[in-house]
Amino acid sequence: MYSVRQWSVRHAGGLNSFYQRFEAVLTALHPLWKLVGYRRLDRPVAALEKSVKGLLFDCKMCGQCILSSTGMSCPMNCPKNLRNGPCGGVRADGCCEVRPEMKCVWAQAVAGSERIPGGADALSKVQVAIDRRLQGRSSWLRVARERAGESG
Repeated sequence: MYSVRQWSVRHAGGLNSFYQRFEAVLTALHPLWKLVGYRRLDRPVAALEKSVKGLLFDCKMCGQCILSSTGMSCPMNCPKNLRNGPCGGVRADGCCEVRPEMKCVWAQAVAGSERIPGGADALSKVQVAIDRRLQGRSSWLRVARERAGESG
């Protein structure tokens, strides 16, 4: 899983381009999602999302995905769950102080963001604290609903 996660960071530009198109399709399908019901769709879509993002990013299904803002490096893989940058314990070789065999997810986020147009700016945006009530829910559906101008 770790090697696939590193591959995803190296290919952040292409993955981000794909996601932008995918997000546009999800948003365009908002009338269908609304007709079927977002609540009814959440469980099956979350299962699909977990499969795809679990493979590519070792996704923890926080429900508030910010991969496009973190160079395709999931901050929830940080042992400390830091969403706004590295702790003070990043080793000189760029590895994590808690898991020395693992590259710091924020060191990888910086590398990945360099491959995404506007990635450095997105990386500097402060992220709000995680809302644990969204754990396990589909961030894809949440984004589609928000982009369509609805809350929920």
